Amino acid sequence: MYSLHFYGQMLADAPRMNAYTAALRQAVKPDSVVLDLGCGPGVFALLACRFGARRVFAVEPDSVIAVAREAAVANGFADRIEFFESLSTDIVLPERATIIISDLRGVLPWFGHHLPSIVDAKKRLLVPGGVLIPQRDSVWAAVVEAPEQYADLVGPWQKYDLDAGTRLITNTWRKTYLQPEQMLVDPVCWTRIDYHRIEDLDLRADISWRAARNGTAHGVAVWFDSELADGISFSNHPAVPKM
Repeated sequence: MYSLHFYGQMLADAPRMNAYTAALRQAVKPDSVVLDLGCGPGVFALLACRFGARRVFAVEPDSVIAVAREAAVANGFADRIEFFESLSTDIVLPERATIIISDLRGVLPWFGHHLPSIVDAKKRLLVPGGVLIPQRDSVWAAVVEAPEQYADLVGPWQKYDLDAGTRLITNTWRKTYLQPEQMLVDPVCWTRIDYHRIEDLDLRADISWRAARNGTAHGVAVWFDSELADGISFSNHPAVPKM
């Protein structure tokens, strides 16, 4: 269960929210049926109505859906938004959506049940040839020099000579913020996830880098570029403003 503070942080993430808003505005037509997958407090559902969607389905298993219901009434859209307090994999819609919008990712596309939810919704809840927002994600990776982050990770374990803990923590991912100059290599695209085509959730690829400068490699940084719609995208690349 997420806190309201978590959802507040998402709403305050201007690059992400602005891109989603633009993509939804571009996609919605007067006869559109929009599925807001993981609607949270219901912002995308409200925007879909404002942009003219005929019908909106808002799906959210968390109790924050109560906020979305109140917002629908307050904005005069209660007659057009139908709420489902459930996992999307457990619902059946009265009619298939022509647009599915979702932001179930965290810092990477593999967050939680994001990919299984999208694969299921695409098969069961979207009309053939319907619109998916996002369309695709490109995942990038680079070897980085990050002594401060590395010291934060291993310091507590090395202080007490707990080598087993050091091995575990240095092979566990964590969220952090880096600068482009910390890269020791040119980034390489690890994989591209096309949400219209994805079927296999186990994504694998071999990648290699050539060192661009001398330095100490402390880890591998991974980020993604998201294409929400034609000409509309955002990224959490180290060079872009903090998200």
